[in-house]
Amino acid sequence: MSYKMIVTDLDDTLLNDKKEISNVDLEAIKKAEELGVKFILCSGRPTFAMRGLAEEIEAKKYGSYILSFNGSIITECKTGKNIFEASLEKEDLHLMYDLSKKYNTHILTYINDEIISETESEYIDVEVDLTKMNHKIVKSFKEYVDRGAVKCMLLAEPTYLKEVEKKIKEEYSDKYTIAISKPFFLEITKLGIDKGVGVRKLAEILNIPIEEVIAVGDSFNDIPMLDAAGTSVAVENANEEIKNRVDYITKSNNDGGIAHVIDKFIFNK
Repeated sequence: MSYKMIVTDLDDTLLNDKKEISNVDLEAIKKAEELGVKFILCSGRPTFAMRGLAEEIEAKKYGSYILSFNGSIITECKTGKNIFEASLEKEDLHLMYDLSKKYNTHILTYINDEIISETESEYIDVEVDLTKMNHKIVKSFKEYVDRGAVKCMLLAEPTYLKEVEKKIKEEYSDKYTIAISKPFFLEITKLGIDKGVGVRKLAEILNIPIEEVIAVGDSFNDIPMLDAAGTSVAVENANEEIKNRVDYITKSNNDGGIAHVIDKFIFNK
């Protein structure tokens, strides 16, 4: 098989525990790009929080793309323009706020490249640290959020959040895409939008057969992407459920897992 596109999650997959792209991975990525392989960053992160990493892999030079907000936005790096975007409505965000109150979780969303919430928590701090975005604490979430946004998240202790996920899915899985990324992040996006949809849409735009796409991930919100790709790969540090459903398990995010994928599937080492 001649692969033409590699799509990877960021946190705990491409990025090591220092939240960096290792030198060994970066070197392998650029070698693959030089061959014409599209290397695509695909994350639940906001677009704002992915631009620096896109610059690091020289995505603009190689005509690459960013899939942000779990596939809700596809950005062309060469022009900086969004070629696809799907958002929640204001009413959807207000409903999720009501559910956050009902289930006693934190909630955040993203407006004007800022993280918006009423509350502070250690879990929100993780998102602030990951994205490097400004955190705006508002008196009233509903009053401030007066427009649509691409995504929102409910945040809580992981075991409890799994219970919340189950309850919300029972009632709203026919209205929203709902998935856990990090164990304390429950992400809500527009129905029918997920990483898999984003990957298939981009492959179609680039006229790349989905069989010639490799996807690499570690967590539950990666499942649609892994299921969509011709070849699915989990990093060694991935959730066990994810590892049990993929075609191949590579090295961990701290041990050059992406470089190993590129060596094996692109250069056949």
